[in-house]
Amino acid sequence: MSSADALQIAIERELDLVKIAPGGNPPVCKIMDYGKYKFEQAKRDKEAKRNQHIVEVKEIRMSPGIGLNDFNVKLKNGQKFLSDGDRLKVTVRFRGREMAHTNIGEDLLKKFAGECAEIASMDKPPKLEGRHMSMFLSPKAKS
Repeated sequence: MSSADALQIAIERELDLVKIAPGGNPPVCKIMDYGKYKFEQAKRDKEAKRNQHIVEVKEIRMSPGIGLNDFNVKLKNGQKFLSDGDRLKVTVRFRGREMAHTNIGEDLLKKFAGECAEIASMDKPPKLEGRHMSMFLSPKAKS
């Protein structure tokens, strides 16, 4: 029907004539209450925003000469981050002559990943980048 006829029908029903696909041939229009439509759209968007969970990347830093108790504290914090649903970046920083023994840092990271194996999976294996060796862990899907 012509746009004038459609507009007349919309005025009679006290509604709005809304173009849905203005690029079509002929353009597609719909008769609706536009204010109510915008309100419901905003309500749906707000509900979707409330239900989404933003995954953060938490970082834990260690040195190759870390003590056992310090390692256990870092491990406990890492497991807490993973159980909260965040990704975890575990980094070992090498200083001075420690660069000659990067295998110690790699073993430390593998030990950390092994301790977290039941709640996390390794995204990226240990990789040396400059003076830092890091790996990424992500939480396993809860079933």
